[in-house]
Amino acid sequence: MIECIHTATLLHDDVVDESDKRRGRDTANAMFGNAASVLVGDFLYTRAFQMMVHTHSLRVLEIMAEATNIIAEGEVMQLLNIGNTDLTETEYLQVIQYKTAKLFEAAGRVGALLAGATPEQEAALAGYGMHLGTAFQIIDDVLDYSGDAATIGKSLGDDLAEGKTTLPLIYVMQHGSPDQAAVVRGALQAADRERFDAVLSAVQSTSALDYAHGQAVAAAQRAVAALAGLPDSEARQALTELALLSVERDA
Repeated sequence: MIECIHTATLLHDDVVDESDKRRGRDTANAMFGNAASVLVGDFLYTRAFQMMVHTHSLRVLEIMAEATNIIAEGEVMQLLNIGNTDLTETEYLQVIQYKTAKLFEAAGRVGALLAGATPEQEAALAGYGMHLGTAFQIIDDVLDYSGDAATIGKSLGDDLAEGKTTLPLIYVMQHGSPDQAAVVRGALQAADRERFDAVLSAVQSTSALDYAHGQAVAAAQRAVAALAGLPDSEARQALTELALLSVERDA
């Protein structure tokens, strides 16, 4: 059910963002059109809820209903903040925790519930998911200014072209020189990919990428710390390694 919702959000995201590449391949909307992508996304959402019903757990349904609602709210928040050069780091974190990390949190909570875990273990895995999802999304935003297009499977500068105010750009606008901040503000407001090189220069000549990566590492460390109350096991070790890997990836 988690993967159905995840895939549905990606299908809808690509329509909203007018994306033509994901993971190095043509998006569904590029191949089949927006209508087909939206309808398949809707089908996957409804299929996920059918699967929830089959668990015979109202608590599972409650968790996933809340998660899908929050994810949609996060997408709306992101849309409303397109080109917003006054977005703060706190507001940015709220957006990514809603649109991305909430599903990670729900996965941890539902997994614990279906496994018969204690309330304390459920809370620990939910916290792990929230922090892991936050770290994952920050790194995604960093890679848009530091990755390799062939490796990450999409064009660099997609976020800028969509007018998305991400953490590296927030850092430049708050801590860069007046000229660097002006370059970023102008490019964001115009959602102009043609200004990507100038923005990239501003990002790279400040500590923006190091700062954003550091925030992702801190979130990953919080994810690992959330597991402290769980019994030592191969599963806990795998979750720890996943959190650490999430901030060292290049795609």
